[in-house]
Amino acid sequence: MDLVEVAAAANPPVCRIMDYGKYKYEAAQKAKESRRKTSSVSVKEMKYRPKISGGDFETKTRKVEKFLEEGHKVKVTLTFRGREMNHPEMGQRILDRVVQSVEHIGRVEIFPRRDGRNMTMVLAPDRKAQAATERARRQASEPGDSAPSDNEQSSTNGSQAPAPAAQAPPAATPAPARPPAEGRPQPSQPPQGSGPPQASSPDPATRPAERT
Repeated sequence: MDLVEVAAAANPPVCRIMDYGKYKYEAAQKAKESRRKTSSVSVKEMKYRPKISGGDFETKTRKVEKFLEEGHKVKVTLTFRGREMNHPEMGQRILDRVVQSVEHIGRVEIFPRRDGRNMTMVLAPDRKAQAATERARRQASEPGDSAPSDNEQSSTNGSQAPAPAAQAPPAATPAPARPPAEGRPQPSQPPQGSGPPQASSPDPATRPAERT
């Protein structure tokens, strides 16, 4: 055991009898655990130009979003050259576009300010906006509720709706008669209702006399 001074500023000083090696080991473990729980926040930098093209703007803005998702702050620097220094509104429009593109994941911590040839601003992660965006994304990915069936509706209303009456099939429509072709003889048809032709009985005057 060792005699260890734990409060040198006290009057009188405070000492404890302990195992000093074990005390140093436990203190080192606590410090290691505290460093593990703390997240290191660093400041990343992304540079833009007033006359940046659309493709470069999209690429740089995606990198800014990635930095914000990882929990880092982003310093956006816009550099003017030559006559561009006489038109700071061009740089302001670029920075406004960046803010609008990352508003679902970050917020402006330090607003744009002019510093010589540069115009800078600082973006920080916005946990509330990220949570709202993630919630909306989950709701959009979930399938919608299906419509209730007839049985569920009848149980809800307490009575079952009567089944619709069966409808009779529509009567067949007779096909229209085809007009006769020109120049083609048409066969004669007997009148309806008449049977097959019967042999006519001979006239009694013309019949031969019967033998008796």
